[in-house]
Amino acid sequence: MRPLPEVPPTAARVDAGQPEAALVEHYPRLARLGYLVLPPSLRRDRRVLTAHALAQRSLQAARRTGPPDGGAVPLPPPPRRAAPADAGYASLRLRVLRDALAAGRPLLLRRRPHRAQFPPVLPLTWGLRLFPHAGGTDELALEQRLSAVSGAARAAFVLRGLERLTDGEVRRVLADAGVADPHAALMEADGVSQGVSVPYALLASPEFDPCSLQARPPDLPRRRRYVRAALAGFAALLVCGALLGPPGEGRGSGALSAPLYARSQAAEEALEPGALRRVPAAFWRGSPRTDFTAWPTRGDRTEDTRLLRRALRVWARPGGGVRTSATPGTPVGPPMGAAQLLYAGEVGASAVVLFYDGLRVVRYAEPRDADPSQGAALDFGRVDGADVTSAGALVVGRAGDVVRYLTAPWVRQVRVRDLLAPGRPPRVLHRSPDGVTDPLTSPATAPGCRSWYAVELADDAAVRLVTDLGELAPARLTSGPPARPHDVSGRAEYGSWARTACLLRAVRSHGVRAVNSWTYATQSLPEGNGTARWVCTRAETWRGPGSRVLAQFQAPSGRAPGSGPPGVVAARAEDSPECGTPAPRVLAGVLWKSHGGRWYVLAAGSAQFTSLTTSGQVRGRARGRLLAAPAAEGARARLYGRLADGSRVGALG
Repeated sequence: MRPLPEVPPTAARVDAGQPEAALVEHYPRLARLGYLVLPPSLRRDRRVLTAHALAQRSLQAARRTGPPDGGAVPLPPPPRRAAPADAGYASLRLRVLRDALAAGRPLLLRRRPHRAQFPPVLPLTWGLRLFPHAGGTDELALEQRLSAVSGAARAAFVLRGLERLTDGEVRRVLADAGVADPHAALMEADGVSQGVSVPYALLASPEFDPCSLQARPPDLPRRRRYVRAALAGFAALLVCGALLGPPGEGRGSGALSAPLYARSQAAEEALEPGALRRVPAAFWRGSPRTDFTAWPTRGDRTEDTRLLRRALRVWARPGGGVRTSATPGTPVGPPMGAAQLLYAGEVGASAVVLFYDGLRVVRYAEPRDADPSQGAALDFGRVDGADVTSAGALVVGRAGDVVRYLTAPWVRQVRVRDLLAPGRPPRVLHRSPDGVTDPLTSPATAPGCRSWYAVELADDAAVRLVTDLGELAPARLTSGPPARPHDVSGRAEYGSWARTACLLRAVRSHGVRAVNSWTYATQSLPEGNGTARWVCTRAETWRGPGSRVLAQFQAPSGRAPGSGPPGVVAARAEDSPECGTPAPRVLAGVLWKSHGGRWYVLAAGSAQFTSLTTSGQVRGRARGRLLAAPAAEGARARLYGRLADGSRVGALG
């Protein structure tokens, strides 16, 4: 009988009624929290209305909160001391804090705007402005101090003073709210109280209470001038619309490409099929680079000028009838010059064109036997810095849960391997003379996780394993420590990937270039319950930032070696150097139940750790990098370790 992990009460889904009750009970407190954290650049009357909007929206977000990952229980933090620290209130507070911090970010074209960055639709007042009651000189001084620091520092100060959280609890709440450096925010918040008497007590003043208000009219003459100006502008807009409104090429919601107005000579030339760079079939054999620049132009429609022109025009200006997608961090603008034509041909029921411009791979697809405007698609994938290890294949066709790959000219053989069945030999995947494979079920989009198909690309130098994660470029899978990752091989490595593959869903459509997974520790379990493995999985992206790290606990399954349920995610982090080349260390822990029904805190660190310590409700210390401490069900603990140089490092995440 294998261990039966259970989820403690603190990790369970928040009861549906808790947020509603918490909102009724603590609404003034939530509104005050939002008012204090909102940026001071907003007018006071807008801050009042926005604070109420944030408090009211928080209930919708709390209802959408889902349960955590199943399996063994990630090590929970110690209990908090906040007065209203029930789960329902905590979820509402976190949402208010996230939205209030988001309201202070500038609007950027390259980043999706947040709802809180715009004035709230509700609540709304007409003809009046609402202000909190004025305070004294101390409140004014505190307001000036708060307006001089960042939003994260205001949030840290308010959580300390209004919520009465410890610094450790403040750091956790800020991290959950998306603050990049909670420690720096706390240090900046220390300067707010200088020169202000009893600053934390002042947070309860009516000066900062958006629920106790006074009403005043706005500037009435100015309002009349604004109304007249708005009417005049609306009339001018109607006239301009009448002049520019005649239908032309690409008009309408179902248009394939939108009209192109200001066109430079270079842009015009880039849209001509004759300007496309075409690579001869044998060029790659003598090319100094083994990447997408060496791919030959292939396909049975490379001379179809109409298809190529449509594809280029849609790339330059996609219309409303085109489904567009892009991996994170990929620019979606038009070609800056003549692009390289990789492929143009028929794939399944679609006509497909693949371009490469040195930074991106662009895929255009339209129905083969129907009006192109009925289902055309345009996909962007960032592939800068590709080399022989990452330029072995591209997704040329995607329909439902099925994908087809276009392989590099140097790939001699393509085989399919089910990662969830490591003992099963791979099978050959047939390819057309142009290098297009037969259809294959995509694990990234198929329901459930009964199988996970990866593709082995064999060339003269190596056999590389790649898998589809919902993007144009499949992700390469490797094993081994961060300093020496290598292609997956051997029974042990395939067995580890068999319990890791289903966790790859957490990084799909994230712009992932490669995923490395390696066993950083093995641990003999208490009471003779077998041997567990600790695995770290790191997904690197094409753009650099955005890497994701998962630390797994793989308990003995009692099945054949290399099989068993997916590993339990003990810790996770984003944009962290840990488990990577800059910082190859990793530390994580779980709350685990033995066969005999006793609970333990288990922890393991990589080879850089010399000792581990837990504090909180579970106190334990171990020399070396493995720890097993008796615990109670649902216990909370902090985990940290010491490195060989004496420095103290916390657990991942």
